[in-house]
Amino acid sequence: MTLASNLRENKAVYTFIGGGDLAAEKVRELPEQVTKARETATKYQGELRETVDKYRGQVREQVLETVGKYRGEVREAATKVQDRVEVKDLPGAAVAYVTHFGTRTVGFIDELAERGKKVVHREAEEVAEITEAKPAPKARAAQQKKTAQTQTKSAASKKTDA
Repeated sequence: MTLASNLRENKAVYTFIGGGDLAAEKVRELPEQVTKARETATKYQGELRETVDKYRGQVREQVLETVGKYRGEVREAATKVQDRVEVKDLPGAAVAYVTHFGTRTVGFIDELAERGKKVVHREAEEVAEITEAKPAPKARAAQQKKTAQTQTKSAASKKTDA
């Protein structure tokens, strides 16, 4: 197999190209999103300051009261959870999480590879169209050389005939 065919069938290459294409797409969307976020922030900035100033004191009092109230409840709940959790169940839960994460990762890599494959084929088609539209420099040179030789032969044959 040639290097080109190895690259064409390599999932890692397609994944890399798909990732680059996805990144380029997101970068193109970025200026519009930044503009929208800036407009929204400017729009609500004054209102937010007023609201924060208005409720600052009340919030502090309520937070301190609520924290004191729930501190004891959290300790009780944590103790109950510790009592219910079986250490022997932890490895199974860890395996389940890792398996789920691995499955999602493989799916994402497959999506990137498919995207990269589409990009490569689209670019290959564009290159093929361009190549068909104008002959390669070597082919043009060979064609020009043949034409020149033909013209030289026909000119020489005319001289011999005369």
